[in-house]
This record gives sequence, C-alpha cells and structure tokens, in this order.
Amino acid sequence: MTHSIYPCLWFGKNAQAAFEWYCSIFPHSHMIETNEYAAKANFAGVPFLGINGGPTFHPNPAISFMVICENQTEIDHLWNQLIEGGSSLMELGPYTWSDYYGWLQDQYGFSWQLYLGKLSDVNQQKIVPTLMYCGAYQGQCLAALNFYQSLFHNFRTQGILKYSEGEYAGQVKHAQVIANHFTLMAMDSGIPQPFEFNEAVSLIIECENQAEIDYYWNSITLKGIENQCSWCKDQFGVSWQIHPENLSEILKQNPRAQAAVFKMKKLVIHDLIHA
Repeated sequence: MTHSIYPCLWFGKNAQAAFEWYCSIFPHSHMIETNEYAAKANFAGVPFLGINGGPTFHPNPAISFMVICENQTEIDHLWNQLIEGGSSLMELGPYTWSDYYGWLQDQYGFSWQLYLGKLSDVNQQKIVPTLMYCGAYQGQCLAALNFYQSLFHNFRTQGILKYSEGEYAGQVKHAQVIANHFTLMAMDSGIPQPFEFNEAVSLIIECENQAEIDYYWNSITLKGIENQCSWCKDQFGVSWQIHPENLSEILKQNPRAQAAVFKMKKLVIHDLIHA
C-alpha cells in the first residue's frame, strides 16, 4: 500500500549512506532514488525520505520508530545491528507492555523501539512513527490527536490508554491512530524530558493537487508556523512537509524547480513547473 504520509529524517550530509545502512538491516527494504540533496528508500514496506540539511537540527527521542517484531530472535538481530555506534535508552527485556522490548538510539541519533507484538495489531505496518509529547508540549497529546482527527478526512482512532494515577493522571500513556491509511502512535511522556519535537524528524504529506496542498498548509499553519521549502509546524510542535505527490518528477523535468523550492514557503505546483 502507498501512503500519503511518511517520515523524513534530517542528516548533516550522509543521508544516502545512512539509508543504505538501514536497507541492509531491515528485510524487504530497498533504495528508491538519491541525489545530492536527498535519498528516498523503503524500509520494510514503509517509505522514508532522508535529506542532507547540514548541522542545523539533531534528532532526539521525541519522535521514534516502533518496529513490530513477532519473535524474540528478530528483535535480537535488529538490536545488535542498530545499536552499532549508538546507545541503549531502555535495555532489552520484559516490560509490562511487552514480553520483550528495547529502545535505542542509533549512530545517526534516530531512535528505534523494538517491540514484541503482532503485525495484525498495527495494520501490517512494520515500522510505526511514535510521537512523544514532552517538554513544552507535555500533556498535549490528546489535544493534538483531536486536531489531527479534524485535519485528516481519513482518520481512525484505534485505542487511547491514559495514565490512571500520579502527576500525569489523565494524560495519554499510549495511543494508536490511522491517518490517511498510515499508522501512527502517540503518547505523553511519563517523566520530564530535556528535549521536545524539532525538525530532525518530520512527517511528509503528499498531495494530489494544489487544492490539497492549500488545505493542509492553511490548516496546519492557522495556529502553527510557516517555514521554508514546504515545511510548517503545527501548534503542538510537530514539523510537517506538504508536497505534491509528483514532486520528484517535477524536479527531474525542470532543473530550475529545485531553486524555486528554496524560495518558497508553501509549494505552488504551477510555479514549480514553470520556474
């Protein structure tokens, strides 16, 4: 299944090498295309974009990637590869939410949660972006999910579990939703964190036409922030990129379109084609 939503990872200058490394780790993965600015690949059935953005932003665990594994052997295999040059955030072992689980940060700074579970519980989506509302956005997970439900015409909540006691009682302990056929997880952090969302991990929305671009851009920036080159940030701190679904073809067909992207905030398809 193709998705109109998928993640983008920010690298200093080594997106292609990083994506080739991920492809060597996750089964059923392959590179799609590369250029001097970016790399695109499919990891275990989920599309990812990586951009060479320079040293401006650095990843943190506010957005991590939950990898659903159906046996412990697979988790051990992935852990041993992903941890190379990285570090453990939560050691492998049994937890109340999973018989076998671990959370790590890889050599590029991106975070992966390896979870023993069933793919049928996540709509057969092997890798699920997981948003953790913390820092200035602590306690705003439910409000964010309500906003996303209003934003995406195709949206379904598959479950929300709340903290029942303590300082964070009533906040979201775990939630799973489907937006535009793409599974996402979300939570409020259960402990204070020294980080929050930034542009190092963003979510791309691919749009069929200019009307869709206008809709998503206007809705997200109404209480959010406009940035350059298709980037915007919602009122909850999450960064989005609003792209035409044929952006890659436009850039290939018109060499001047790339320079035009850098001059725009919201992308205008007509102006890219005729740049």
